[in-house]
Amino acid sequence: MSMNFDQIIELIKTVSDSKVTNFTYEEGDQLIQIKSGEKKATQVVQVPVAQPAMAAPIAMAPQVMMPQAEFAAPIATAAQAEAAPVEENLKLVKSPLVGTFYSAPSPDDAPFISVGDTVKKGQVIGIVEAMKLMNEIESEYDGVVAEIMVNNKDMVEYGQTLIKIK
Repeated sequence: MSMNFDQIIELIKTVSDSKVTNFTYEEGDQLIQIKSGEKKATQVVQVPVAQPAMAAPIAMAPQVMMPQAEFAAPIATAAQAEAAPVEENLKLVKSPLVGTFYSAPSPDDAPFISVGDTVKKGQVIGIVEAMKLMNEIESEYDGVVAEIMVNNKDMVEYGQTLIKIK
């Protein structure tokens, strides 16, 4: 028997509302790990537990939301490298999770940043909503906003470039 979606959401809310920073739940072939920390979004990792060997392996794509710093950037193919113009001295702020991007704290407020604004490391540049949790996205660099790559309410993927900083 495994947890249903509503039970998983309730578990996330309960752990998020508590002072617990690391929680693991294992039942049968289901493993759920919830990790949170100060000034970081709650992270949920759900991966299948190792199963007995089968005649043919089955490719499984677990749902994973982790901070960007824990993974290396995707490797670009030679065709992608040739197609992309070389932009020197630009730093990329990427989405650490999948969700909906919001450029302002509420619909009536001004955007967190605009092109030409000076940003500091740690400054909030937007919000990504994932599973009804609002996760502030902070700049990883000091500099000037050269380009904003996403619009308000756009769906963003893990690792997708949100802004470019000079």
